[in-house]
Amino acid sequence: MTVEVARRRFTVEDYYRMAKAGILTEDDRVELIEGEIVQIAPIGSRHAAGVKTLIHLFAPPIHGRALIGAQDPLHLSEFSEPEPDFVLLRPRDDHYAAAHPGPADLLLLVEVSDTTLAYDREVKLPLYARAGVPEVWIEDLASRALDVYQEPSTEGYRRVRRLVSGDRVGPQLFPDISLAVDDLLP
Repeated sequence: MTVEVARRRFTVEDYYRMAKAGILTEDDRVELIEGEIVQIAPIGSRHAAGVKTLIHLFAPPIHGRALIGAQDPLHLSEFSEPEPDFVLLRPRDDHYAAAHPGPADLLLLVEVSDTTLAYDREVKLPLYARAGVPEVWIEDLASRALDVYQEPSTEGYRRVRRLVSGDRVGPQLFPDISLAVDDLLP
C-alpha cells in the first residue's frame, strides 16, 4: 500500500516569518529551495578560502562597476531564496538594503564546491537557469576545475565549458577581465 504524504511548500514570506518568530535563527545553515527549507553544508576552510580568493581577485577590476556579494540571499522566486557563495551585482545606491537582489541584478554567480558539487549541479544550477541568471561558475575544488555556464534557458544552460589548470576565464559581461583558473582555485 502506498501512502500519499502531503507536503507544504514554504514561500519566502513564510521563511522570513519563521526567522522572525525564532524558529529559524542566524546560526541555522539553511536556504529556501523550491519551497523546501534545505540544510546546507558547513563551510570548510577550503571552501571559505575559495570565497575569499574570489573577493580578492574581483575587487580591484570591478571597483565602481559592480557590487560583490558573498553568501547572501538571492531572491529567485516566491519559493526560492538560495545563498550563492559569490555574486557580482549591478550597482545600486542602496547596496540592496531595500530588498535582496534578484536574477535581473546578477552579472555573475559563483558556487564554490568542495563537498557540495552534486547539489550545486543538480539542484541549484537548474534553478539558476530557469530564473535567467546570465552566467554561473562552479568551482570544482576536488578536480581543480572551473565549470562555466552561460545562455540560460528553462531546460538549463546552453553553453557549458570546463576550464582547467593553464586556462583563463573572465565574466562575459566584463570582457576586459581575464583571470587564471589556477589563481581562482585554492
